[in-house]
Amino acid sequence: MDVRIGISQAPRDIEVELADSTSPEELVAKIDAAVAKADGMLWFTDKRGRRIGIPAAKLAYVELDTATETRRVGFGAAV
Repeated sequence: MDVRIGISQAPRDIEVELADSTSPEELVAKIDAAVAKADGMLWFTDKRGRRIGIPAAKLAYVELDTATETRRVGFGAAV
């Protein structure tokens, strides 16, 4: 699952590719719990095992991409 995170007062967003075992419902619950605390941190572990921490107070948005189909690249016409 791909996650795009917007950080307030930052020009670029952060993209994280999570392990396939992570469910969207579990991730949303984790985000809600972090945002509920005034000084909460949101931690992610990507597919390679890297840990990414973001202060919940700085979150602008979180976009979850749970599409199972592969992305198509190129100029080919749809059949």
